Amino acid sequence: MNKIFKIGTNCLVLCVLSALFFSSCSPKVKAVYFTDLDSVQVQQIAGAPFTEPLIQTDDILSISVQTIDPAASMAVNQTPVTATAGITNSASGFLVDKKGNVEIPMLGIVKVAGLTTADAKEVIRTEAEKYYKNPTIQVRFANYKITVIGEVARPASYTVPNEKVTVLDAIAMAGDLTIYGKRDNVMLIRDEGGKKEVVRLDLTSAKTMTSPYFYLKQNDVLYIEPGKGKIAANNLAKRQTITLVLSSLSVLIAILTRL
Repeated sequence: MNKIFKIGTNCLVLCVLSALFFSSCSPKVKAVYFTDLDSVQVQQIAGAPFTEPLIQTDDILSISVQTIDPAASMAVNQTPVTATAGITNSASGFLVDKKGNVEIPMLGIVKVAGLTTADAKEVIRTEAEKYYKNPTIQVRFANYKITVIGEVARPASYTVPNEKVTVLDAIAMAGDLTIYGKRDNVMLIRDEGGKKEVVRLDLTSAKTMTSPYFYLKQNDVLYIEPGKGKIAANNLAKRQTITLVLSSLSVLIAILTRL
């Protein structure tokens, strides 16, 4: 009887030790970008082409007119304040109305929808030259917003001063992915003609830098999905409790085997 009991307890000890081993294991997390690049040689990659965004209705533009006499252009630069819908920033500027126009003091109504900021600058320059000599014009987006959510350090909407922003720029603004973020399956959500376009990007592959989606557009959303490691982290407390119970049980079995 004692022999049978010892065999049974030994089997139980083996099961407990196996449970302890597997409960301590957690899935490996891929945390490195562009793993297919050679770490020694310098490589040149043909980057994705950048297309300048076009001004649309409801955009907010920062427009300034500078002349030799700053007082003369002061009236033009009295920018109306308009708050954006962004979480982290607000912007002031000229709102592009539903007809695609901006109304600038002294210069009047100017059509800008469908133009790049460079083209809009020349159109506004033409109007400003009617009142000022050799004016210097600056036009840029004041509400160029990118949203990053999911497994990043600082999920939020970010208003960027430069319209030439990449996926990596957006991730950097959000404080990088957490250790649990899936770097090989980043979701990009984009509005295209009133429809949602969803694209998957693999940040572990250098091919992403050649993708037409590498440069972001206004109102793009990046969603970083949690990987299996996040699930394991959420269950950490449960695993620790199970491990403690199993450890106590193994100690009890060890005592019984010595009786």
